[in-house]
Amino acid sequence: MFRILGAFVGFFIFGFLGIFLGYFVGSFIDRFNAYGSVGMNPFNAARRQSVFLETTFILMGKLAKADGRVSETEVSHVEQFMQKLGMTREHRLKAIALFKQGSSVNYDIYPQINEFLSVCGASGNLKQMLLVYLIIMGLSDGQLNSAEENLLREIAGRLGYHHAAFDHLLDMVKNQMHFAGGQTSSPSALEDAYRALGISKDSTDQEVKRAYRKLMSQYHPDKLMGQGVPEEMVAMATEQAKEVQTAYDLIKKNREQNR
Repeated sequence: MFRILGAFVGFFIFGFLGIFLGYFVGSFIDRFNAYGSVGMNPFNAARRQSVFLETTFILMGKLAKADGRVSETEVSHVEQFMQKLGMTREHRLKAIALFKQGSSVNYDIYPQINEFLSVCGASGNLKQMLLVYLIIMGLSDGQLNSAEENLLREIAGRLGYHHAAFDHLLDMVKNQMHFAGGQTSSPSALEDAYRALGISKDSTDQEVKRAYRKLMSQYHPDKLMGQGVPEEMVAMATEQAKEVQTAYDLIKKNREQNR
């Protein structure tokens, strides 16, 4: 839209040559609006997506091996993860190779983390989504053992998360997972819902809505793809968004009933 407007304005002010200048400036604005300040250069998108994908599967491999062995549950989770992504056979083979690479006993993950920070580190959303995927991986067998949690904390620290910030994110993801499939029948469902949004029952209606909107924005497919999350991997974020929506609806319904 802005490229056309820019061409008209350029012609009006500078004449025929102004068309090209206005079109160029308008194109830049269109790219900015589409991709956001972090991802406004579409030529870098493929690089960000590749590094994000590589880092995710390598760190999944390292996390699965954190306790000394890769369990069948963890292997199954990765297979289900790839199925949800709808990956081609070629991409699945590459992902499996990356997973095995990360799970190698002496494999050093920190050069890969440094590359991720170099390419994707300017986006807090990408760092958070990487951690979310890893937390879900760690919880695939129902709980985090100490070795897995220590590794996650170490990775989070490398990504710039302090202990309190990581604890907050971990608690939110754990409780968001309680609402998988739209489940709201557990005795602690309402308490879980507040924790899934990162707030408490004492939060005001405005604070509840603000937390909900922030999470839904973070999990928004267009925003994630614009910043560098591969399109295939957005499906997992969509699942998280559904869980956040279920938690929010439960809180909203409870508050309306108690007014």
